[in-house]
Amino acid sequence: MSTTDNPLRSRLGTLRRVRSLALASAAATLALGLVACSGGPASTNAVGGGKGGKSIEATLAFTLSSGFDPANASSAVATAVNQHIFEGLVDLDPVTREPYLALAKADPVASADGLTYTVSLRDGAKFSDGTPVTADDVAWSFNRVLKPADPSAPPLMQGFVSFLDTVTAKDATTAEFKLKYPFALFAERIAVIKIVPKAKTADAAAAKAFDTAPIGSGPFKMDSASKESGIKLSKNPNYDGPRPAKVDTMTWNTTTESSARVSDLQGGRVQAVESVPYLNVDSLKGKYTVDVKQAFNQVFLMFNTAAQPFSDKRVRQALHYAIDKDAVIKTALNGYGSPATSYLDEGNKGYQKAGTVYDYNPDKAKALLKEAGVTNLSFQLDTTDNSVVKDVAPLVIEQWKKIGVDASLNTAPSAAIYGDVVPKDTFRVLMATGDPSVFGVDTDLLMRWYYYGETWPGKRYRWDDADRKAMADLLDKAAQTSDEAARKALWKQALDMAADEAALYPILHTKVVTAYDPAKLTGFSGAATTGLYFLGASRSG
Repeated sequence: MSTTDNPLRSRLGTLRRVRSLALASAAATLALGLVACSGGPASTNAVGGGKGGKSIEATLAFTLSSGFDPANASSAVATAVNQHIFEGLVDLDPVTREPYLALAKADPVASADGLTYTVSLRDGAKFSDGTPVTADDVAWSFNRVLKPADPSAPPLMQGFVSFLDTVTAKDATTAEFKLKYPFALFAERIAVIKIVPKAKTADAAAAKAFDTAPIGSGPFKMDSASKESGIKLSKNPNYDGPRPAKVDTMTWNTTTESSARVSDLQGGRVQAVESVPYLNVDSLKGKYTVDVKQAFNQVFLMFNTAAQPFSDKRVRQALHYAIDKDAVIKTALNGYGSPATSYLDEGNKGYQKAGTVYDYNPDKAKALLKEAGVTNLSFQLDTTDNSVVKDVAPLVIEQWKKIGVDASLNTAPSAAIYGDVVPKDTFRVLMATGDPSVFGVDTDLLMRWYYYGETWPGKRYRWDDADRKAMADLLDKAAQTSDEAARKALWKQALDMAADEAALYPILHTKVVTAYDPAKLTGFSGAATTGLYFLGASRSG
């Protein structure tokens, strides 16, 4: 994906001066994160049909399991779609992760104390329905997340912008941001909030309709979406921004079946596929371009920490120590992964090795279970139907048998797992994949999705109040710390706590493999995260 059209002029110009100003006024860093990927039933294969090289067809590795309202969208498919149909004021290139001006006309302007920013809108910006994008829409898009109508059910994106106090429209084309404290990465962080039309989301009924029929200002508009027929997108005729669509239409098929994705590519039905099965990598090389990228994307275990015996962290730790991760990676991933030695993958620039590393140690696993007074442990392992999870889970179950633990397997689509299985009191252990790195790769952003707020710690793995507060305090203190070394030390404490508690913790980090036909697709590159991204891509044959 080309970045030569990046109007933010990378981080070398004004953005650096903005960041330096914030740092000079004791800026903190980094904000918050989200997005867990999700899977669904196997699947949709609605074939698109553009003419004259004006269409792109692709097959994704997940099926649709959430709506598209960017304040709450959480599925892998919705997240990928939203990168094409919505804009932030500043956006991050999904492949390079470099920031560029999207709806913003110029770089955000900071006050001397770093507590106020103003952002002007791009001239003539319109939503796909033809209505102009205004500063009122910008203020509304942020405030509906910051101060939702129902405070008891905050939007998933709320944690991303906790450094903001208020957002207002100074005039029709200028938005003003008041910060709670100086925040060095303001310009990039506001990319997590996509701008939506206030008129289409002003009340609960309107927002519900918008969730299934979204309207944005991005280069594409969504024409239809369903689990059965996939996603259909077309060029937004009102778009005048820096990343114009280079094809008229796109059709995205969706399936969790690995063989179906490979068949779609080899049969010429699509030009690109996500999540190439590791066993197929070598056979696809040559005719197709195969991108292999180390990713944060993780296979994790999550426990109901409010239920015995998983309320005892020694039991959770034992199940991690009992897993021969190298053997799992070799067998299930054909070597395309790395054992987790921290919550962060070792390729992340913020990586710090955790104080607790779960090397394969079945004797220690048995000893921990004995200390916890647990014998003849038996439970149901719930899993999403992600293809990697389906390959990993049976191997893990077999390894647990070696320490006297018996787990039965229950696999279901993500929507069913998170909507029906996990909320019930009978839930005990989940294996799934997660990848919030689509929004950014800094430590604070990645940690806040799983370890901060209500959705994951409160409702899903049911962490007790003391642990939730301890983690939140560490992350908040780090976010408001201007000294880099002190901030890194606080993050190390948070990473160590996540590892030691193991309430939700990775087994391994995968490598993401994308394949595409270079004879038919140009300007495209695979991303080191879930989803396929065609900003700037075109058909060449």
